Amino acid sequence: MAAAPPRPGRAGDAERTAVRVHAGTPGAPGAEAETPDAGSPAQEATAAAGPTDEPAEPAAAGLRQKAAELPEQPGVYLFKDREGQVLYVGKARSLRQRVRSYFQAARHLPARIQRMVQRAADLEFIVTRNEVEALVLENTLIKRYRPRYNVRLRDDKTYPYLKVHVHEDWPRVSIVRQVQDDGARYFGPYTFSASLQEALRLIRRVFPYRSCSDHRLRRGGRPCLHHYIGRCLAPCAGLCDREQYDAMIRDLIAFLEGRSRAVLERVEAEMQAAAERWEFERAAELRDQLRALHQVLEQQQVASPRRGEEDAIGIAREGDRAHAQVFFVREGRVIGREQLAMTGVEGLEDGELLAAFLTQYYGRATFVPREILLPVELPPGEAEVIARWLSQRRGVQVRLHRPQRGTKRRWVELAQHNARLLLAQATTDQRVRQDRARRALEELARYLELDEPPRRIECYDISNLQGAQPVGSMVVMIDGEPAKAEYRRFRIRTVEAPNDFASMQEVLYRRLRRGLEAQGIPVEEGPRARAAGTGAAQLGEPLGGTRPAAAPAPQVALGGGASPAEAADGAGSADDGGGVVPEGDGEGGREALRGFGDLPDLILIDGGKGQLSAAQEVLDRLGLVDIPVFALAKRFELVFAPDRPDPIVIPRDSPALHLLQRIRDEAHRFALAYHRQLRQRAGLHSVLEEIPGIGPRRRKALLEAFGSLEAIARASEDELAAVPGMNRAAAQAVYRAFHRLPATEGRDD
Repeated sequence: MAAAPPRPGRAGDAERTAVRVHAGTPGAPGAEAETPDAGSPAQEATAAAGPTDEPAEPAAAGLRQKAAELPEQPGVYLFKDREGQVLYVGKARSLRQRVRSYFQAARHLPARIQRMVQRAADLEFIVTRNEVEALVLENTLIKRYRPRYNVRLRDDKTYPYLKVHVHEDWPRVSIVRQVQDDGARYFGPYTFSASLQEALRLIRRVFPYRSCSDHRLRRGGRPCLHHYIGRCLAPCAGLCDREQYDAMIRDLIAFLEGRSRAVLERVEAEMQAAAERWEFERAAELRDQLRALHQVLEQQQVASPRRGEEDAIGIAREGDRAHAQVFFVREGRVIGREQLAMTGVEGLEDGELLAAFLTQYYGRATFVPREILLPVELPPGEAEVIARWLSQRRGVQVRLHRPQRGTKRRWVELAQHNARLLLAQATTDQRVRQDRARRALEELARYLELDEPPRRIECYDISNLQGAQPVGSMVVMIDGEPAKAEYRRFRIRTVEAPNDFASMQEVLYRRLRRGLEAQGIPVEEGPRARAAGTGAAQLGEPLGGTRPAAAPAPQVALGGGASPAEAADGAGSADDGGGVVPEGDGEGGREALRGFGDLPDLILIDGGKGQLSAAQEVLDRLGLVDIPVFALAKRFELVFAPDRPDPIVIPRDSPALHLLQRIRDEAHRFALAYHRQLRQRAGLHSVLEEIPGIGPRRRKALLEAFGSLEAIARASEDELAAVPGMNRAAAQAVYRAFHRLPATEGRDD
């Protein structure tokens, strides 16, 4: 028998030079208020903390340390749980003194606040210039996040926005109190709700937009009362064409953006032309519209005299990292902020860094203000290009300005100050996180009797539903931190019946084979692999093939895990799922080989002794016997090792166990997400694609109209027939398919 090949060395990490902007702390003010996706840093922290609801002692100690380092300045603080959800928002004259009081005299706190402190796992703060600003910001954040442990203010008034649903076929206008990233155009906030209602009443005389629901629009029929009193063009009844309606919406948006002069001049010119044609009734209507527009403009001048909308930007940097703060200043007040982290900034001038930030941040932003306040000057030529691009996005002139004095300069200084504090906090958090991970890895090495703490840990999981659409996942931790760029997912190709053991063998073989090939160590396929890719052997069967005798360039023979597609290209592809698929989209199998040359220091299997034996067999056949492999079983959280009859018991409060739980839960989440995605694709194929008369265009139209397969299943025949491109016969076919009605049967009334 040939000697096992020597363990390949690691490939160095590729250098990163591009500046990348990442969303800041989950739930940060100014960011989208939504629950973090599974696998986000917040949820990874949850898994690391163990299965209980109570915070681990290191989290409490970290909060005490963070509280002691807070500035003695006024501001707002936010306690968060491990999932990144805001638990409590408070204000303080001195952030340090106020937050430290939660830990120094906890027994004197109300029971509600004591429970909050027990659940808290993270702390965020915002420095303000005075207590009044802290009060206003606290109110804004409480209304935005609705924290569980806050007492809500009685005056729970939120300023309204005007929303133009430009993403709809026939855009409507509505009043909302929350801005969402849904493609619509938002105008506001308006400080006086009554003034906004009156303004809309006048505006609608000039711009007769629809306000009905999409369901009412699709239903059609007779127009509503608004049409008969001249307040709607009645697209529901087909009484206006698309070009006419779109032109009216464009004029409305221009007016709301402040480009009122052109609108006024157009209405006045139409009024004069109507009078010259002796169309005096039409001229009188246009005269009334002109008066209404002037009234709206007068109200706007009273509501917000010379106060616009600005974003104040602050950036702090250290080494290869930088943090930015964007303060949203509306009508002279900060209504929120967003904080972002940047990497790959080393070697850039401050102006170049700012230019990269502006293009990336406002490239994804849903709203561009009229003025952006900058901390430094942009490089020559960049300012004009970026300003022109932003103006095109906004539809009106956008000014980039570096204020030298006055109120606007103070806004920038405040943003800069908060950016520096955020960078210092992030640096401290990183040191604490690295130290915690180092201790956990050292403890893990002791429990598992490893020679040294593992640097690269890979965890594998299999997901299937009664054998349907089986998939595998591989997640990676490097130095105790998730390395999401290294995550891979596999579609099981060679196992037909439900068999987690064989599926695990296929996944491990494909990954390790590619790792060896990436290191220049070829793997010789055995007879079974060459014979139409019959796949990984069943547990207990020989995997096939024979290892060659020792040679200067070691080779490994294995007889399973390769499908015909893989045998052809050596990697598979992202399109057919035959190879390792990155978490992102659009990368092929050969691109997915990046990073595979770095073989793991430790392999963790989500499962018990059976899965562990299957994994060990693959490692033995490949000659990678020096890679330790363990299994973590759910429920009792027992760790199994090869050749040990009894499990390794790690204390439940051990950081080492928390680390294993964290990567195991992440592998399970990643596999489950991919499995769910494949099931959804299969569902679309099995239902929509098999309905006679429903081709690709109609399928696309149905999904765009209803948003999901479930919504299509709930729709009536009339609603289905109202979708563009559908007719009554096609609607009946879709309805029958989802309700399992025979073709000869009529509607189920």
